Amino acid sequence: MAVNIKNDEKALAGARCIIQNWIEAKENEVLHFITDENHIREADIFELAAFECGVVPKITILSSDGVQSGEVIEKMKNTMYYSDVIIGATHYSFITTEAVDYALKKGSRFLSFPMHTNDNSSIFEREFIRMRPKTAKKMGRPVADKITKSERVVVTTKKGTNVAFCVKDRKAGIFVGSCTGRGRVASSSFEVYVPIVETMTNGAVIADGSLGYLGAIKSPIELVFEAGYLVEINGKEDASRLKRYMESFNDKEIYCAAELGIGLNTKSKCEGVCYIEDESTYGTFHIGFGRNIALGGNHEAKGHFERIRYETIIDSF
Repeated sequence: MAVNIKNDEKALAGARCIIQNWIEAKENEVLHFITDENHIREADIFELAAFECGVVPKITILSSDGVQSGEVIEKMKNTMYYSDVIIGATHYSFITTEAVDYALKKGSRFLSFPMHTNDNSSIFEREFIRMRPKTAKKMGRPVADKITKSERVVVTTKKGTNVAFCVKDRKAGIFVGSCTGRGRVASSSFEVYVPIVETMTNGAVIADGSLGYLGAIKSPIELVFEAGYLVEINGKEDASRLKRYMESFNDKEIYCAAELGIGLNTKSKCEGVCYIEDESTYGTFHIGFGRNIALGGNHEAKGHFERIRYETIIDSF
């Protein structure tokens, strides 16, 4: 075992929090922790925490190449569901892959817990994971219910965001870390989410918080949407970074706006260090691009990418 208990006590406590409070793992359940070569330390910590909690850890270390596109995950489709709980702890999220959807239908539980941080710190050490799932769920339920009953959501902000999403016949859900029911999917992102109608997003977003995996935004950028797709990225250095990143997918479908998320975690801070924490931050919204199949949508792409802005007012439904 490679873990130094003295040095990793805070991270170990965080891993126990995930197992006991989010997963509510029962004795002898098999927890399949899937990660990559960037997070071997976290795999060791999780393994030790699992043994301490009386559950059975299964650790898989993948190559990070191919994880974001989903190719490596799809090859595991016929074996993942043998575990009681699957923890997707790779650098990039793979919650939106068909393999996860298949495992859920077979009865496994899935917790999306992407490990990416921009300062190489352990996500197990961050304060946001100590937010109580039941508290966040209570906060999010009225918002999710209102969105589900609506046909349209309009988001406006003081800095100029004015964007409309179609949610007709789309059910809003809540991610609060809780992964307790058979066949259920959960995310370490604390949010109300809805798989928006993929061809109906129109308007402009002034993004000033975080660009997901790319980190904090130094100068606000403008994102323009037409008929569901991102058609303009205007701004300075951050706009150029985002353009290059989007182009790297070599897939026009990555520009499709596929998810609207609203943060629920009052312990989160939108600092550009941990993207899953950024998008969880209370008072923010984010837009997910690309794949949304496992969220209840029907759009396929070579990835799923999210960007966040900080101050949000949902003006009308």
